[in-house]
Amino acid sequence: MTMLKEGRPTTPVAVADAHMAPATVTGNRALMLEEALIFEIGSTETTGVDFAPAPKVASRLGGLERKTIGLPGLSEQETVRHYTRLSRQNYAIDLGLFPLGSCTMKHNPRLNEKVARMPGFADLHPLAPQSTVQGALAVIHELAQWLVTLTGMHSVAMSPKAGAHGELCGLLAIRAALEARGDARSVVLVPESAHGTNPATAAFCGYQVEDIPATPEGRVDLAALTARLGPDVAAVMITNPNTCGLFERDLKTISDAVHAAGAFVYCDGANFNAIVGRVRPGDLGVDAMHINLHKTFSTPHGGGGPGSGPVVLSEALASYAPLPFVEKQGDQFVLIEEESAQDHHGGTFGRMVAFHGQMGMFTRALAYIMSHGADGLRQVAEDAVLNANYILRSLDDVLDAPFGSSGPCMHEALFSDKGLAEGFTTLDIAKGLIDEGFHPMTMYFPLVVHGAMLIEPTETESKAALDQFIMALRSLAERAKAGDEALKGAPYHAPRRRLDETLAARKPVLTWEAPRLAQAAE
Repeated sequence: MTMLKEGRPTTPVAVADAHMAPATVTGNRALMLEEALIFEIGSTETTGVDFAPAPKVASRLGGLERKTIGLPGLSEQETVRHYTRLSRQNYAIDLGLFPLGSCTMKHNPRLNEKVARMPGFADLHPLAPQSTVQGALAVIHELAQWLVTLTGMHSVAMSPKAGAHGELCGLLAIRAALEARGDARSVVLVPESAHGTNPATAAFCGYQVEDIPATPEGRVDLAALTARLGPDVAAVMITNPNTCGLFERDLKTISDAVHAAGAFVYCDGANFNAIVGRVRPGDLGVDAMHINLHKTFSTPHGGGGPGSGPVVLSEALASYAPLPFVEKQGDQFVLIEEESAQDHHGGTFGRMVAFHGQMGMFTRALAYIMSHGADGLRQVAEDAVLNANYILRSLDDVLDAPFGSSGPCMHEALFSDKGLAEGFTTLDIAKGLIDEGFHPMTMYFPLVVHGAMLIEPTETESKAALDQFIMALRSLAERAKAGDEALKGAPYHAPRRRLDETLAARKPVLTWEAPRLAQAAE
């Protein structure tokens, strides 16, 4: 054992089982600090700042005054420490690989952040006169041109705020086009391999949703789809590449059949990262497709926003796009709104948002596109597919890959729980990944695979990072197949142990209540 000059040993004492280490009085574990709720730190009787007493004035609220809501008073130091400690318990893309399938959690280049914070972009007000924001309108217009070019479509609606919002935009445009020709249709077909938001969006728009089965190889059953087409079908919502991680090779044939039946093709573009620069959806007959800027073009993802989901449209749907939109008129960029819409989008279904969209996301996405260029974007797709196939082939000897023989996967690798020891599930492997320092992969989706484990590495992960993740997942798979009972207790090293997830879902505790003090008997 080596010693420092002070005489302290530098080699840690071996502990048979790390999670059985002695408990500490504070609950802290070295730098993993136990953090109380903010209500338990401060007191409602104190405040972190001093204000002069407010002058007494007659209330005009008529009895609707807000009563005390019990917020704690904290000093600045207490506040900073609380939120800093909480932030250290979060997992983030800046800490490690995010293997969530179909979510494309990739590195956000700092160049994008620098551009978004440039004066003139960061300080914009949505009601500023158009003559004073020509640069911002130019950014929106140029990004729109890139999206139209990359997808091979006719036009794009930039205002939708997220993927699901974009789906709604596309279906509203389809409904407007059908209504314009006096064609009342009530059914939207959704393949089993599509994203889960697709049927929800169709139902929200008032359509009946019918499933289309998948083939044994994980793609849309072409025969079943064409057999169901008829005068009541408004659209088919298809995800390509689909959630089995496979490219829908028959999409052009599907589009031709759908158009022949008088319906439209909506493509979920959440997985565009796998084909950007390689395939243009417009060439495959797609009529509408949303693009998640956070997935393909590296704008921030998660935390509820900010999001952006532009929708590219075919010529058949272009005139039904929502307002507002940016148009170049001579040397000026103009934001087309209601008063001048009839000259441009006579069939528009209306307006989805108060203003135009997320300016910060537009600047980040355009910075990403321009820094990569056309050839760089093509490499994005190629590297994303390469990384996913590396994971698939590195693990298919220890984990069941249900569509491993369906050809190369695209952006994500899909495994099932088949072959695990009796009583072991996908959840056990996911919890074990937490102990290994990784965010768990997507679990139990898509529904066509029992115990699904959906993994998308993205193109920004290095081979070294992938090898470490593969090593961890391989170890967990081998433990689950061998029946290692310790795995059922994972995670051991996280701030909290495993929850009873059924109870947590059915009886969630969403509010804090002050503990009741026991009263002495009289």
